[in-house]
Amino acid sequence: MKRTLVAAAVSVGSAAALLSPSPAAASQAGGPAARLPLGPPGLREERATERLAPGVTLTSIVRGHRSDADAWTLHVRLPVSGDPGPRPDPDRATAVIAPKETAEGVARQLAEAGFRPRVEAVHGPRFADVRPGLVGYTVRVGRYATEAQAQKDLAALTAAGFRAGTSYTAQDGGATTGPWRVHVLTIDPRRFRGRVAASAGGALSELDKVSDLVRASGAIAGVNGTYFTPQGRGGPAGLYALDGRVLSEASNGRSAMFLPESGGGVRFARVSSRFAVRAADGARRELDGLNRVPGEVHNCGGVGGDRPTERPQHDVTCTDPDELVAFTAEYGASSPSGAGAEAVLDRDGRVTELRDARGTAIPAGGRTVQAVGAAADWLRAHARPGTRLSFTKRLLADGRPVTLKPRVSVVGGGPRLVRDGKVWVDAANDGLVHIDDDESFYYNWVLRRNPRTMAGVDARGRLLLVAADGRAAGRSEGLSIAEAAAVMKALGAVQAMNLDGGGSTAMARAGGALVNRPSDAAGERSVGDAVLLLPD
Repeated sequence: MKRTLVAAAVSVGSAAALLSPSPAAASQAGGPAARLPLGPPGLREERATERLAPGVTLTSIVRGHRSDADAWTLHVRLPVSGDPGPRPDPDRATAVIAPKETAEGVARQLAEAGFRPRVEAVHGPRFADVRPGLVGYTVRVGRYATEAQAQKDLAALTAAGFRAGTSYTAQDGGATTGPWRVHVLTIDPRRFRGRVAASAGGALSELDKVSDLVRASGAIAGVNGTYFTPQGRGGPAGLYALDGRVLSEASNGRSAMFLPESGGGVRFARVSSRFAVRAADGARRELDGLNRVPGEVHNCGGVGGDRPTERPQHDVTCTDPDELVAFTAEYGASSPSGAGAEAVLDRDGRVTELRDARGTAIPAGGRTVQAVGAAADWLRAHARPGTRLSFTKRLLADGRPVTLKPRVSVVGGGPRLVRDGKVWVDAANDGLVHIDDDESFYYNWVLRRNPRTMAGVDARGRLLLVAADGRAAGRSEGLSIAEAAAVMKALGAVQAMNLDGGGSTAMARAGGALVNRPSDAAGERSVGDAVLLLPD
C-alpha cells in the first residue's frame, strides 16, 4: 500500500508556543521558554534549567501524566502478502500493518481459535511530501493493566500458531496525556568559549557509548550523533566529516548538519556526494564509498546501480556486487577482509601493493582501495604497483557545490524537521516511505512514539541539542516524528533535523553522567559518534 506524495510543504501537529508558568525565568537562564505541544494544552509541565558553562544551559522538561485510558495490548503480526492464506506461518508473518482484507482474515483466524481480536485502522499525518490518511490496519488482542498480564496471553497466542508482541497504547502516536521527558542543551555561540564538534572517539569501525566519549574527552556535555553501520562493517551511514575531512559518503538526498567548532553558523541542508578515482593511465571509475564494506550500502542512497534502489531507504541495506570503496586510517588499523582486490597507497597516492584479497593494514597518512566484482577487475588492471591513483570528491548542499573548511564537522541524519521556521518533514524523500508494500516500518519508526535525538538552531543563532526519552511506559512515552518536529519548533528552532534515536538516544554531561535514561533493556547503547561540547 503506497503512500501518496505531494509537493507542497505543510505543518504537522500543533506547534503553538504557549507561555510556560515562568517563561521569564527560563529565558533568563538561557533555556527554552515555551510549553511543549504534546497532549492537551492544560497538562502539567515542570522544568529545571541549569548552567553547565558560560553560554551552555541544560533544561529538563517533564510534561503530562499516565492516563487510565492507556493500556498494554498484544500486537499480532500479519502476513506481508495481501492474501492472509492459512493460519500465519511464523516465517511469513512479519508485518504489523497490512491491507484491510489481510487484517480481517487474520482476525477471523484468531476468533476461530477462541481469541477476541480487534482490527484497528492506522492513519498518518500530512508531511511535506506525503498526504495524510489511511496507512493500513493492525490487529490486536486484549487490554491489560500491566505488561506481565499481557505476556500471559501472549504465550497462548504463540501456542496457537500466531506471532505477536506486547505494546503500550500511549506509544501508538495517537491522543494521550503522556508523560514525556525532554532534555535540551542550548549553546549560545556568542558566550560559549569552547568547541562544538562531532567525535567518533577512536576508529570509525568501532562503537562507543556517549557517556564514555564525554568522559574520555573531558566534554561539558554531548549527545549521540549520526546513523551508523554494524560494528566492523563500516562507520557512519551517511555523510560524515571531522575537521573538514570527509570520512563517509552521503546517503544522497538526505539531510546533514554542518557544524563549525564555534557553534555559530550551523547549517542544515540536503546533501549528496560524488567521488571518483583516476589511474595514472587515465582510466577513471566512480568511487562508490568511503570506509565501509564494499557491496553493502546502509540506508541506501548510493550510486552505481545499487539494488533495489539508489534512493534513500532508512534502515535498509542496499547491495551492489561491483563496488570500489576507499579506506582511510580513521577507519581503524586494518580494512575488512573478504574476496576481491585491494590496493595499498602511500600518502602520495602511490600504489605500494596490489593484493588479490581484501583485508590489510591501512598505512598512516595513506589509504587503501578495495574492490569487488567488476570493480576488482578494474583495480587489478589500473592500480599497478609504482603507479599513482588520484581522487576527486564533490559535495552538494541543497544542490550547490560546497567545500568544507577545517574545524567543521558534518553529521548526517534525517528527516528534516523544521525549515525556515516552519515544520517541514520530508518523509518520502528521506527514505521513511519504503519502496516495498509493507507499511510496518513507516508505522513503527515514523508514526509511533520512540526515543528521539534532534538538533536545531534558533533565531538567535543558538544551537539546540535535544534528547527525548521513550519506550518507558508511564515514565516517558517518546515522540512520533510529527511530534519531534512540533517540539523543535516550540523550542524555538528555525532549522532542525532528526539524528539517530531509539536505543541510541543518549545525553551525558561532564564526567559521563547520563542526563536521560536510554531505552535498551541492557542500558546505554554503544553508538557510532557523538556531538560534543568541549572546553577550551
